[in-house]
Amino acid sequence: MTNVPSKVSIIIPVYNVENYLAKCLNSLINQTHQNIEILVVNDGSKDNSEQIIQDYAQKYPEKIKPFHKENGGLSDARNFGIDRATGDYLGFVDSDDYVTPTMFEEMVNLAEKYDSKMVICNIQKVDQNGNVTQKLTQIPNMPEKIDLDKNFSVFSDLSYFACNKLFKKELFNEKRFKKGVHFEDIQLIPQLLLECKTIAQTQNFHYQYLERTDSITKTHTERGLDILKAVTDVETVFTESQYSNKKKELKDFQIFEGVYSFLAYLAFVKNDNIFYEMADKLELFMKERQIKLKDILNYNRFDKNYLLSLPLKKKIFYLLFFAGQKKLIRKLM
Repeated sequence: MTNVPSKVSIIIPVYNVENYLAKCLNSLINQTHQNIEILVVNDGSKDNSEQIIQDYAQKYPEKIKPFHKENGGLSDARNFGIDRATGDYLGFVDSDDYVTPTMFEEMVNLAEKYDSKMVICNIQKVDQNGNVTQKLTQIPNMPEKIDLDKNFSVFSDLSYFACNKLFKKELFNEKRFKKGVHFEDIQLIPQLLLECKTIAQTQNFHYQYLERTDSITKTHTERGLDILKAVTDVETVFTESQYSNKKKELKDFQIFEGVYSFLAYLAFVKNDNIFYEMADKLELFMKERQIKLKDILNYNRFDKNYLLSLPLKKKIFYLLFFAGQKKLIRKLM
């Protein structure tokens, strides 16, 4: 009796991406891992995306499963896919990105080799011509198999993208992406990690993240406060998890996601009133968690001081903020 390879369900939410969708779908159809289903969820696109989906579904009926729904946002489209996925593992690919041919084969092999419910690969940022603009190494200096109890620092060090990870489907038995919020990955993926005893990783840059020149410039608004809400949701789950005694790593997570990631967003908020209001919310967040300035300045990510590793402009912004010079920041920006 031959062993049938585990089935992977890849979920692609689609919204007005007619210029990029074919490249994304081609990269998934051509996976060396054959036992896959590609759930393409058209989230109410108004462009030619639906026609492209139908063409691919007719050409590759054994792989492409097309769905069409009213627009409900990224989380809603992903949840729609999760509810209909029949695979042992789930992957999420954004419809304007693409992946290497061996991505899912390697990640399934690692999941099964180490009995890991989550596998992570590296990300490359690419431009419209496919040139690599930035390499984003996810977990440097660690082996393929990571025992979380012994290396729980990864909880606060990780970048919580959904798209460069493979998940055992059972992780989603009780969990879904939170609807109607931004930063849904920061809200959910750490909760899934807390369910794992081991995770696995490959140092290969399988995921190609497209930096689009035509995307509407993202406006930075009070929606950034969703970052703080996401961290709060994770804290609640953390206290009941198998890692609830690891207080230092929780604090590091609060500093990395709640302070540094939030400030990185805040730097681009144009409206003065919203900026000051969000800054006040951050200070309250820090006060409630007793996060002191020395905690922030001493925060290490992957065993290196995080603040020192940043570009000069970011360093200056953060230091001025921590020094309470918000008015000066606004003048400089």
